[in-house]
Amino acid sequence: MKENLTWRDGAEPTTRTDTGSQPSSGQEDTGLLWLYGGQTPPPAPVPPARPAEKPAPRIPQMPAPAGAPEPAGTPAPARATPAKPPRRARRVVLAVLGVLLAWVAFLVYTPLHAWNSVARVNDVPTGARPPQQPGTAILLVGSDSRDDLTPEQQAQLGTGGGGIGSRTDVMMIYYIPPKGAPALISLPRDSYLPIPGHGKNKLNAASAFGGPSLLVQTVEQATGIRLDGYLEIGFGGFVGLVDLVGGVSVCLDKPMVDQDANINLPAGCQTLDGANALGYVRQRHQDPQGDLGRVQRQREIMTKVLAKLATPSTVINPVRYWRTNRALAGMLTKGQDTGLGVMRNAMIGALAAAKGSAISLTVPVANANATTPAGSSVLWDDNQAKAMFALIAKGDTSTLKLYVK
Repeated sequence: MKENLTWRDGAEPTTRTDTGSQPSSGQEDTGLLWLYGGQTPPPAPVPPARPAEKPAPRIPQMPAPAGAPEPAGTPAPARATPAKPPRRARRVVLAVLGVLLAWVAFLVYTPLHAWNSVARVNDVPTGARPPQQPGTAILLVGSDSRDDLTPEQQAQLGTGGGGIGSRTDVMMIYYIPPKGAPALISLPRDSYLPIPGHGKNKLNAASAFGGPSLLVQTVEQATGIRLDGYLEIGFGGFVGLVDLVGGVSVCLDKPMVDQDANINLPAGCQTLDGANALGYVRQRHQDPQGDLGRVQRQREIMTKVLAKLATPSTVINPVRYWRTNRALAGMLTKGQDTGLGVMRNAMIGALAAAKGSAISLTVPVANANATTPAGSSVLWDDNQAKAMFALIAKGDTSTLKLYVK
């Protein structure tokens, strides 16, 4: 048996060989026991656990100066991508916006196009004019012109022929104040007034003597009101306008029969077409008030026509909107200085008329059947007329109802 021995003092061990038998299994090695004094050698020492490494302290990064290049290898910061609406939704929004823009353009273009095609006349008076008052004053004129009627239409409407088309049957001042209710003031055609350069005569003779400009001059001198616009419509245009809005409704206490006006209406409520509406406003021989009764019917029909023109259906329906503007352009004649702004204010007043807030009246009258060198005439009440027009000159219509009769 060969044993390897190690001395405790660190000396080299002595090796000896024993050729004897090996110890049986289960017996301890006596040489090792001898080395440790007969005791079992201690277990091998276990090395201590390696302490966990602490993370290196984080050094704060200072922001780079503006414009400095990013260090090489630095990844770009992730940017949030805004959510995009679905493509189909974007197309719907763009389509709706396109339709709205086209509709607004159509609403603006149509009246501009129609207004530019309206025939013009010279309505600018000569001489001094009244000062400009607040608001807008328009002279509405219904002439007895037959120029736009064929001989067959003249016979159908009972207007007759002849060269008397330069006289005016209807004259109203349509005043739209800056604030408050608009007013529709009738000036009877037989009003006996001074006509510049022609003495005193009936008001409708002013147009025959000097056309629209002399008529405007006569009205301005008689009222002290500066007229901002002039609109005229003939017999044919009036008939077409009433038919355009689908007729107007009236209620009669008794039948209306007048051969001169070509009218024969039963009593009761009914809708008048253009031809019957023309006879309704022209009839005066069967009216106990004569010309004063006629101007009341003229304002009645005018207010109802304006109310129908100002309804939302006129604007919402593109076909009706286009046809209405084109038809009005063909029926009307405008003054030389009557601009689109005047018509815009007129339509604002029409909206008030549609709501029933417009004031409808006749200039104060002292005598409706006075004998004058011009025949049976209407004499104004000068004091009341002057007071009424002074209110308009101030832009005030709040007390005009005091003059309604």
